[in-house]
Amino acid sequence: MKILYLCISIGALLIALYSRLDAQQPTKIPRIGFLAFGSSSGASSSLEAFRKGLGEKGYVEGRNLSIEYKWAEGQQDHLPGLASDLVRSKVNIIMASGMSAVLAAKNVTKTIPIVFVGAADPIAWGLVASLAHPGGNVTGLSELPGRELEGKRLELLKEAFPRISRVAVVLDSTGRVDPSPLQSAARALGITLLLSDETVKPEEFRSAFAAMTRENADALYAPQTPINVRHRNLIVELATKHRLPAMYGSSEFVEAGGLMSYGAHFSDLFLRAAVYVDKILKGTKPADLPVEQPTKFELIISLQAAKKIQATVRPEVLARADRVIK
Repeated sequence: MKILYLCISIGALLIALYSRLDAQQPTKIPRIGFLAFGSSSGASSSLEAFRKGLGEKGYVEGRNLSIEYKWAEGQQDHLPGLASDLVRSKVNIIMASGMSAVLAAKNVTKTIPIVFVGAADPIAWGLVASLAHPGGNVTGLSELPGRELEGKRLELLKEAFPRISRVAVVLDSTGRVDPSPLQSAARALGITLLLSDETVKPEEFRSAFAAMTRENADALYAPQTPINVRHRNLIVELATKHRLPAMYGSSEFVEAGGLMSYGAHFSDLFLRAAVYVDKILKGTKPADLPVEQPTKFELIISLQAAKKIQATVRPEVLARADRVIK
C-alpha cells in the first residue's frame, strides 16, 4: 500500500513538474507574410490602417503577432521569389497587396490562406470561384470591376485637362475590356476614343503608341488588365515619352511613375483586411469568407509625373485628390 501511495505521489509530482515546464514554454505567435509590388515608403498609410485594424482585434505586432514584409520595390519579376520565400518560412497567412502580388502568391501555394487587397474583378482573373463563395485558399477585398469605373475615370481625366479631345485607350489580348461604358462616357464628354490594337508584347505596345501619335491622341487611358499591369512600367514610360496626360486603372501605375489613377480607397480596404486575418487565425477557411467590394474610392495624382510631361493639373481637381505625390 505504501508503494502504491508512493507511486501516486511521484506521479502527481511529475504531472505538476511537466505542467510548470509546459507553461514556461514560449507561446507560438501567428506570423503574417506581407507581399507587395511597391515599397514600404509608398504604403505607409495602408500599413498604418492595417495595424490599426489588427489592434482593434487585439493583435499587436511584435507582441502577439509578427509580420514578415516582402517588398518588390517596383520590380514585378521579384514577386514570385518573394512569395516563395514566405511559403518556405511557413507563415500562417499571406497578405497580398495588388493584383500582381496576389497572383504571385497564388502561383506558389494552394494551402496557405491568402488575403488580397485591391484586386479588381477577382473572378475574371481566376482568383476565386465567386464573390460569395471563393472556394479555395484565396479571399479578400476587391476593387470594383473596371467597367463600373470607366466613365468616372474618363470624366476625371477630362476635368483635369479640359482641352483634351482625343483619348487613346490601351487594350490588350485578354479580352476583358468592354469599351461600351467608355464609349458612352466619351460621347457625353465630347471625347473621341482611339482604341488601340490588342497588345501583349513590348514591341506591340510601342507600335500602339506610335499609332496614337499619328492619330493625334492628346491623352491616354490604360485600364487595369492583366497584360497592362504586367507592362505598366513600359506603358508609363511611353506615356511620358509622348507627353500624354494619362489616367490609369489602379494605383500600381502611379507607383510606377504614372500621372493619375482612380479606384478603391486602399487605407479603408487594409483596415477591413484585418477582419479577414482575425477570422482565418480563429479557424475560418478562406473558401467560406465572401469577397468584399469597396465602399470608398480615392483619386491619386503625381505632380512629379505632371512635371515630366510639362502638364498642369487643374487646381480644382488637384484639391479633390485623396493623395498627391509631390
